[in-house]
Amino acid sequence: MSPSSLTRVTVPAVRARKVRNGNEPLVMVTAYDAPGARIADEAGVDLILIGDSVAMVVLGYDDTLQVTIEDMAHHVAAVARAKPRPLLIGDMPWMSYHVSLKDTVRNAAKLIKAGAHAVKLEGGRKRVPMIQAIIDAEIPVMGHLGLTPQSINAMGGYRVQGRKPEAAFALLDDARALEEAGCFAIVLEGVPDEVARMVTDTINVPTIGIGAGAHCDGQVLVFHDVLGIEDRITPKFVRRYASLKRDAVSAMAAFAADVRAGRFPSADESYHLSSEQAEALGLYGGGGAGPVQARSA
Repeated sequence: MSPSSLTRVTVPAVRARKVRNGNEPLVMVTAYDAPGARIADEAGVDLILIGDSVAMVVLGYDDTLQVTIEDMAHHVAAVARAKPRPLLIGDMPWMSYHVSLKDTVRNAAKLIKAGAHAVKLEGGRKRVPMIQAIIDAEIPVMGHLGLTPQSINAMGGYRVQGRKPEAAFALLDDARALEEAGCFAIVLEGVPDEVARMVTDTINVPTIGIGAGAHCDGQVLVFHDVLGIEDRITPKFVRRYASLKRDAVSAMAAFAADVRAGRFPSADESYHLSSEQAEALGLYGGGGAGPVQARSA
C-alpha cells in the first residue's frame, strides 16, 4: 500500500505524537512544488513544510527575508495540487505577521486558501497575540524557536541559540507560552542538544528539531539538503542522502556532448513520415509515422 493511499495526517494526530508516550518520531521535510511533494509523499514522511527557505534554495536569494506572502501562497498551491498524504504547513514569511492582527489573520488565511492545513511562524512569547488570533480563525499554528532565520539581522547572523543558562530558560519560557497559546507543535532550530531535550521533556506538544540534537519528537531537513541538490552550504546538522546535483550535472553534460556530436536525437527518437507521405512531398525514405506525445519545451 502506497503512503498516499493511507489516511491523511491531521493536526490532532501530530499533536499527539510525543515520543515519550511510545510514538515514533515525526518526519518533516520541506517541499516547494508538486514533484517535490510527490517524492516526500511516496517516501512516507509525516509533514511537508512549504518553507520560506524557498527564497534561498529555489529563488536564489541570500536569505529568507525577500519572499512575500504571495510567493508562499504560490508554492503552497503547487505542493497542494499533488494531493499528498502528509500534513501541509505553510510558512508565514517575514512581515506577514509583524503587522496588525487583522492583517496577520488575513495573511495566514491566504496560505490556507492555497492548500495548507496549518501555518508556521517564528518567535516566542511576543508572538502569542498573533498566534491566538490565527487560532481563533480556526487555523492551526506551528511555532518556531531558537535560531529563527527571519531574525538574522537582530541575532547577528546564523548563530546557535540558548547556550547560556539565561538564554536556555528564556527559550523554555517561550516554548511554554507557545504551547499555552495553542501551537500544536514547535520547531526547535539551532539550539544545543541538552536545551532541546529540556524543552521537549517539559512541554506536552511535539518538538521538531533542525540542528537541535536527537531528543526532539521529530526532525526536519530541507528537501534540497537531503537530496544533495544544494551543495554550496553544508550546515553541521545536515546529512545528505543523495548527490542529485552531481548526477544532474553529469547527465546534462552527457546530453550536451551527444547533441554536439550528432548522437542525439537518434532515428528512434525522431518522428517520421510514411513512405506515401514522404513521396507526396517529393521526399523519399519515410520511416513510418508514430504517435506524437504531449511533451514540449
